[in-house]
Amino acid sequence: MNVVEILKVIVQGIVEGFTEWLPISSTGHMILVDEIIHMDQPKAYLDVFFVVIQLGAILAVVLLYFDKLNPFSRRKKPAAVNATIVLWMKIVVACVPAAILGLLCNDWMEEHLMNAYVVAATLIIYGVLFIVLENRNAGASFSIQKTSQVSFQTALYIGLFQLLSLVPGTSRSGSTILGAMILGCSRGVAAEFSFFLGIPVMLGASLLKIVKFFLNGNSFTLGQVGYLLLGMLVAFFVSVYSIRFLMGYIRNHDFKFFGYYRIVLGIIVIAYFGITALAA
Repeated sequence: MNVVEILKVIVQGIVEGFTEWLPISSTGHMILVDEIIHMDQPKAYLDVFFVVIQLGAILAVVLLYFDKLNPFSRRKKPAAVNATIVLWMKIVVACVPAAILGLLCNDWMEEHLMNAYVVAATLIIYGVLFIVLENRNAGASFSIQKTSQVSFQTALYIGLFQLLSLVPGTSRSGSTILGAMILGCSRGVAAEFSFFLGIPVMLGASLLKIVKFFLNGNSFTLGQVGYLLLGMLVAFFVSVYSIRFLMGYIRNHDFKFFGYYRIVLGIIVIAYFGITALAA
């Protein structure tokens, strides 16, 4: 394993862990960072790497919400066990649209929409939407204050909003949080439910990437396996902080800051790649 490459992996793990759960698009940040540091790996491997290190971020959600998501806890009374099972059923319902359309459209999306200008446009558009929504919600009370109050119908609708994240730069957490708030969820419930949806979605996406990688006749070297594990480990620890930061932040603030951040980042992406194209 190369020392310089290890440092690059650590940087990407930090970026993934911090941006995955915030509604600011991990893809947008990954594109910028990769353009700057250029991991010295084949494209087929990088396609897998940028998805599979998300497994570290998933483990952070599992750790922080283990009691809430564990239906087998002996400390839970039957009613609490049933509530946990129902929550998982809602999570599955919400993931069905993305699972179906993701399988059908994933390759087309990556081939036609995975570019800096699409990412920049979606960063800006959804940044504006967050600001508009929060201005509309100023002083309003949300009808859904607990994740247990999310109905199956609402869960399905949130899942439909999650489809928007198939377009690069939208942000999976951004689309689901935005959709959940439009449907009446409080900021905390919207964020939590978005975290939970990430578990099956990111597991499925990682499995799909790995299967395609091997079906195309590729294989990992021992060093590449090490890079993946290191990236996942860094993403895990940073995600723990990122999730705690977000949940603490939205107790006293709205999402407008993230909206402004997305707009600024989108402008930076356009400017950077525009200047790069002119200079080429």
